[in-house]
Amino acid sequence: MSTIEKGQVMTANRLGDGLVVFLNRAGNWSEKIDEATLALEPQAAAALEALAAQDVKANYVTGTYLFDAERVDGRIKASHIRERIRTLGPTIRVDLGKQAEGKAGAFAAEEA
Repeated sequence: MSTIEKGQVMTANRLGDGLVVFLNRAGNWSEKIDEATLALEPQAAAALEALAAQDVKANYVTGTYLFDAERVDGRIKASHIRERIRTLGPTIRVDLGKQAEGKAGAFAAEEA
C-alpha cells in the first residue's frame, strides 16, 4: 500500500535561465521536483515563503508560489496538472524538456 503525505511545495522560475525550480530542505532551488520540500503544516509553508522572498529580493528567482502536492512512496506529485506540466516540459514533445533529460518527476501530466 502506498504511503501518501499531503502538503505544499514552493516553486519559482530561476532568473539566470528561466527554468522551473523547487525549494528544497537546504534552502536551495532544485530543477527536480522530487528534491522539493513538502510543507506539511502552515508554519512550514510560511517558512518556505520567507525563504523564497529572500531569493526574490536577491534577484535569484521570480514568480514564487506554493502549490498543493503529495508525497507518494517518496516521490512528489503535484496535485494540479499545471504544476505537473511545469515539472515535465512540453507535453506534446517528450523528447524535449526535463522528461527527455531524465530530470522530471515520476508522474505524468495526465494520468489515466
